[in-house]
Amino acid sequence: MARVTKPPHLRLGLDDCYAIIVAMTREILVTSALPYANGPLHLGHIIEAVQTDIWVRFQKMQGHQCLYVCAEDTHGTPVMIKAQAEGLAPEALIAKVAAEHQADYQGFLIGHDHFHSTHSAENRHFTDLMFTRLEAAGHIAQRSVRQAYDEQAGMFLPDRYVRGTCPRCGALDQYGDSCEACGATYSPADLKNPSSTISGTTPIWRDSEHLFFALGNFADMLREWVASGALQTSVRAKLDEWFEAGLQDWDISRDAPYFGFEIPGHSGKFFYVWFDAPIGYLGSLKAWCERHGKSVEHYLNPDSSVEMHHFIGKDISYFHTLFWPAVLHGSGFRRPTAVHVHGFLTINGQKMSKSRGTFITARRYLELLPAEALRYYFAAKLGPGVDDIDLSLEDFVSRVNSDLVGKLVNIASRCAGFIARGGGQLSATLPDEALYQEFIAARPRLQSAYTARDYSLAIREIMQLADRANQYVDSQKPWALAKDPTQDEAVKAIATQGINLFRVLMIYLAPVLPAMSAKASQFLGVPLSRFDEIDQPLLNAPIQKYEALATRLDPKVVTQLIDTASSANEKVKTDTPPESGKPEISIEDFAKLDLRVARVLEASEVEGSDKLLRLTLDLGDSQRTVFSGIRKHYAAQDLVGRDVVMVANLAPRKMRFGTSDGMVLCASDAQDQLFLLSAEAGVPPGSPVS
Repeated sequence: MARVTKPPHLRLGLDDCYAIIVAMTREILVTSALPYANGPLHLGHIIEAVQTDIWVRFQKMQGHQCLYVCAEDTHGTPVMIKAQAEGLAPEALIAKVAAEHQADYQGFLIGHDHFHSTHSAENRHFTDLMFTRLEAAGHIAQRSVRQAYDEQAGMFLPDRYVRGTCPRCGALDQYGDSCEACGATYSPADLKNPSSTISGTTPIWRDSEHLFFALGNFADMLREWVASGALQTSVRAKLDEWFEAGLQDWDISRDAPYFGFEIPGHSGKFFYVWFDAPIGYLGSLKAWCERHGKSVEHYLNPDSSVEMHHFIGKDISYFHTLFWPAVLHGSGFRRPTAVHVHGFLTINGQKMSKSRGTFITARRYLELLPAEALRYYFAAKLGPGVDDIDLSLEDFVSRVNSDLVGKLVNIASRCAGFIARGGGQLSATLPDEALYQEFIAARPRLQSAYTARDYSLAIREIMQLADRANQYVDSQKPWALAKDPTQDEAVKAIATQGINLFRVLMIYLAPVLPAMSAKASQFLGVPLSRFDEIDQPLLNAPIQKYEALATRLDPKVVTQLIDTASSANEKVKTDTPPESGKPEISIEDFAKLDLRVARVLEASEVEGSDKLLRLTLDLGDSQRTVFSGIRKHYAAQDLVGRDVVMVANLAPRKMRFGTSDGMVLCASDAQDQLFLLSAEAGVPPGSPVS
């Protein structure tokens, strides 16, 4: 690694010292977590992909050889069961979902160099090879495991396919491995009143032989690897807890029926999805190498100079910081250079939730809004740590409109017209060379920030520069000078200065805004592909007619991300025929509903909504506020005193008008006319409905 020296004309502050910019060409292999093939991508997937993509694009702009591979995670019980439910072969399901995932990634401008599948010959090659090597080296153990078995479905049940009453706190309907109410962890055998989520029957318990990876054999190696600086400080602290508790053997096998790879030499046993899923990184790499005539061993040799960087969420850090480096090392391959862990995404301060309308899919976002607006907002929020990131829709609108439209593209739009009036050619000199050098001097700091994944720091500094550019134009007042024909050259020079400052900013933002950068490149007539292109200003050159590079976000459109997602929760259709395509529910599912009589104490229209009424409901021992989408069907004054039926145990849902704490039930006819369900006269508020 070459030593970085400070150019004599630049003065770097202390904030430049926390990341090192490597002064030689690097070879870097980058991955992000594989999306699972049983559902659509949501914005939680997208924030990780954007974080990774920005880092990769930045590295390429520095002249490094950076390869970004990913794949579809395809194996396991959930995929098998979903394929059965849809009447498809698993292979058909994963092909369909993979196409949807790739379209969403492309919509958000994620620049994978190769996107593959874990259900592939390349992944099978590495999975078998690595297991065989681990087994030959004595790192695979075999012992009997007692498991829940669904006799009706004819299969062993993963822990999360058993639900019941928590043995510690008594909470109902908890997973077989942990309680969401009290946080306890346990075995499915400890659950009270367990049932299979597949058939609804009570499982029995059977013994089965399983294969285990002896993770404890690698404790010393893992401690050394962790100490090498491969992880963030908070992640290292968590690993210290696991080391202190002792590393446990890892069950890597599953019994048939199971969609996945059968384990060599162990008939009827299949690799657990979490064993072959990270190996999918290598399978995707192998497929890319074969297509480009490269040697995959060059990337995986323990002595290779190639760096390997993984971007993941904190929920899967255990697999990537313990199991994965141990499996790689035990198989004779190189360990990761670094694992970069990020936090969860929340929406308006809440976890993503379908019931609250905050589960926003990638496709739904792309149907409403431009991808780069969200890329920019995520970049402005992402730092190098593992803190959760909140998407506040109000702040999203404000920041994008202020920064991208009000500051960034405003520079180009206000200066381009003056250049066009002067013949469309930039001036031969800059009137304020010192200001241009001030913009160039920010490059080392921004390179350090991008390298350290501190995108929020980079965005703050870039927007400060945008403010400086706008202040310059405001102070020079070219619109006033343009009234005097003798000042044409001065006006042109001022606009040339502004265009050059804009060019520097767009190069700095190119990793975040690749499509906007490409449009700006066409406008300027020069590439915006490397940071060192700013060393010389763009002078005495023609530029094209300016076309809008960004438009303001409409708050009403942005709120549809949640309003649309939650609209399905505003009514319950009781006459849905079986052919509607909705899944059947069991009596146990229905029994979870707490249906009660509620009396309408107050009813009023909700300002800003043409479909909602705000209802104050009396439940006998308490009052609730509920927002209901019945305004087109009922006048508020006609509802006061009426006894309705409500779902009293529905999780509160935060809306932009307030929090709705429950749901009133309606039926609908063929014309979609709504009818409130009412209680019989004389039934007191709060009475249960059966």
